[in-house]
Amino acid sequence: MKKTVLRKYARLIARTGARVQKGQQVLLTAELDQPEFVKMVVEECYKAGAARVIVDWTYQPLTRPNVRFRTLKSLSTVEKWEEEKLRWMTEVLPCRIFLCSEDPDGLAGVNQEKMAKGIQGRQKIVKPYRDAIEGKHQWCIAAVPGEAWAKKVFPKERTSRAVELLWQAILATVRVDESNDPEAEWAAHNKDLRERCDYLNSLGIESLHYTASNGTDFTVGMIGEGKFNGGEDVTQSGNWFNANMPTEECFISPKKGVAEGIVYSSKPLSYQGQLIDNFSIRFEKGKAVEVHAEQNEELLKKLICMDEGAAYLGECALVPYESPVRKSGLLFYNTLFDENAACHLALGMGFIDTIRDYEKYTLDELHEMGVNDSIIHEDFMIGTADLSITARCRDGREVAVFRNGTWAF
Repeated sequence: MKKTVLRKYARLIARTGARVQKGQQVLLTAELDQPEFVKMVVEECYKAGAARVIVDWTYQPLTRPNVRFRTLKSLSTVEKWEEEKLRWMTEVLPCRIFLCSEDPDGLAGVNQEKMAKGIQGRQKIVKPYRDAIEGKHQWCIAAVPGEAWAKKVFPKERTSRAVELLWQAILATVRVDESNDPEAEWAAHNKDLRERCDYLNSLGIESLHYTASNGTDFTVGMIGEGKFNGGEDVTQSGNWFNANMPTEECFISPKKGVAEGIVYSSKPLSYQGQLIDNFSIRFEKGKAVEVHAEQNEELLKKLICMDEGAAYLGECALVPYESPVRKSGLLFYNTLFDENAACHLALGMGFIDTIRDYEKYTLDELHEMGVNDSIIHEDFMIGTADLSITARCRDGREVAVFRNGTWAF
C-alpha cells in the first residue's frame, strides 16, 4: 500500500478519529502487525498537538500460554502498577487509540471458562476506573491488517497479497483513497448521520419492532430520556471525536428489562478470539433466556453469564443494508467492520451519552433510568436484506424506520 495513502489514514485517525487537542496525552494500543503505520499515527498525533504519545504493544499469541500456565488467582489479579495506570487515566484523561488486527481464530481451543473467570475477577477492580472516565475522554477504534486476519478474509491468496487486499478493503470502508480528502468525506458523512438521528429523535419512539424472514420477531423498549447518536461523539468538556472507523450506524441504548421475542444472527460473532456462528437469542422481560448456536454455543452461553447485565441489551444500532462495508462483499470476521454492514444489537453495557443531558445525572441515576450496566459490550449482527423495523411512538403512531433492510425515510 502506498505510504501517501497510509499517511492520509494515519492523519484521519489522529485528527478526525481521536481528534487530538493541543497539549493532550495519547495512549495508543496496537498489536505487532504494522509497526510502520503505528509510527505514522504517533507522528500525526504529535503534529495535531499531542504533548506525549504512549504506545502499548500487545501480542495475541501470548494470551494462550498465559491462560494455560497462570493460576486463576494470577489471571484475576490487577497488580498495583496496573491500578496506578488506571488511576492515571482518570486523572489525565488521555485520548485513547486502538488499532485492532487480531486473528479471528487466534484463541480457538483456549480454556474458555478459566479465561472468563479471570476477566470477571479483574473487572471488579478495572470497572470503577472505566466508569470514572465514561463520557470524559476521546477515543477511536480503527484497524490495520494482521497476516492471520488477512488470510482468514482472503484464504486463497498468498499472505502478502491477502494483506494488501485487506488494506484496500479497510481504506475503502473508512473513505480513504489516493485522490480524495478523507477529512471532508467524514464531515459530510457525520452530517448525514446527525440528520438521521435528529429525525429518529423527533418521533418520540416508545419501542422498535423487528421482523425478518429468517425468523427474527422482536420488540425492544426505549428509555423516555433516550436519544439516537451517530457519527461524531462529544465529551462532557465539548471535544468532538469519532469513536469507530468505520461507522455507519445510528444507535441508542434501549431500556433494560423491556425486550421480547427472538433474533437470529446474520453474521458470525468474533468473541475472545473465537467465532460464534449461526445463532439465535430469545428474550423475555429484557433478558436473554435461551441461546442456540451451530458453532461455539457454549461460548455464547458463557458470554451471557459474564455478570448480571451480560444477558440484557446495551445497544440497538440501525445500519442500512447498502452500507459500504456490506457492498464490499466481504465478511471481515471482525466486529468493528461487520457491525457496520448490518443492523445489530449489543449484549451488556449501555451508553450513558444516549441519554439527553446525561452529564446532569449520576451513574446510578442513569442505570435506574434503564441504561444497562455490565463488564461486557458485545455487538452481534441481525440485519438482513428483508429486515423491517417499525417504531411505535408515544403518541400512538406507528412509523416505518426500515423496510427491505434499509432506511424507510
